[in-house]
Amino acid sequence: MYIPHCSDILLLCCCSLKIYPSPKMATALLSSPSPPLLRSVSPFPISLFQSSRRWHIRTTNINTFHKTSLTETNRRRNLVFAVNQDTEEAFKKTVEVDRLIDMLKDATDQELQKLVVENILAFNEGFWIRLAARTDTCKSEDDKKDYEELASSVMSIVDRVVHKTNEKIESATDVLKDILKPVVDTVEEICWPPRDPNALNLMEKEVNQREQEGQLDEGFLSEVNAQLRQAKEDRDKPGLEAMLQKVLQLYASRVLSKRSYAMKGNKVLKAEQCLEEIIKGATFVPSISDSHCQSQTQSQSIQLTVLTGVLMAAPESEWNNLLINHLTPFKGDISPDELYAVIKKRIERTLIRTEGGSYQQRILVEFLKGIQSRAEEMAR
Repeated sequence: MYIPHCSDILLLCCCSLKIYPSPKMATALLSSPSPPLLRSVSPFPISLFQSSRRWHIRTTNINTFHKTSLTETNRRRNLVFAVNQDTEEAFKKTVEVDRLIDMLKDATDQELQKLVVENILAFNEGFWIRLAARTDTCKSEDDKKDYEELASSVMSIVDRVVHKTNEKIESATDVLKDILKPVVDTVEEICWPPRDPNALNLMEKEVNQREQEGQLDEGFLSEVNAQLRQAKEDRDKPGLEAMLQKVLQLYASRVLSKRSYAMKGNKVLKAEQCLEEIIKGATFVPSISDSHCQSQTQSQSIQLTVLTGVLMAAPESEWNNLLINHLTPFKGDISPDELYAVIKKRIERTLIRTEGGSYQQRILVEFLKGIQSRAEEMAR
């Protein structure tokens, strides 16, 4: 087999590229010795490593290079994705802030106050920075003054809202102190039940009066819930915990007793009547043999019913007596299923008449569920 010489290849390349060699180059190419027709081949192939040592060729691990390149590529891709994602989120937030600024700018005085109250959490550092940036980029002095007046108005409304919120928190604490005053000992020792038998009646009257005046609102219920959780976490004031639970019981009993469903025409619905008596039974003092004071942390005997978040202490003895007198497994003529049905219906009515997710809704529903849990325990 004929193997072309390098000179032959060079001539063919020059012709294909239309590059014609000079006479001297052509003479040199033609005078170069032509290779033999057959080349001598060694019976043993040249080792790759021998060739590497001979020509000083540096070999690398292809797999290592591939893994390193792949890892670096993935890292760069992740960094680019993270940067793009952060940029997209920042752009979305800027668009939302701009939309809010435009709404505030076009709103009337009344609409402005409503928008500020509804979006009170949106007035953070990012909002004010964006508003300042838009003010600086105004082309006319009139537009710039409009933005400055808007910033002043919004800041004034925000300050008033925060101030009113602080006043509500302080007033809620004062209302709670006034309610607990009849049952708190003069030496500030927290005992439950109160030593004075008339103290609970005074406490109930205070709750009814405050509720009638509209002072037992969401702010008050939030304050009671916060104090109750703190007392539960501390675990060194079981008397205070019982008092706060009693406040929630009295509140739930007061609100749920406003509407009666025991009469349907001239017919008395016994299951509804039984439920209403149990609801009013929350005003009884828990029957505890020994005084439950702050120093007696080991003698707590109030039964706690843990429901969806708020602890409600059920008046065990009184509720048990009412259930025994009304349910068929005992002395009454009302089946447990009939009682469960009216409790379920009352819960549905409560969910409809109260704001979803409010403290009032949670407390009332948990109170009714506590009654059902006690009835189920008695039925078993």
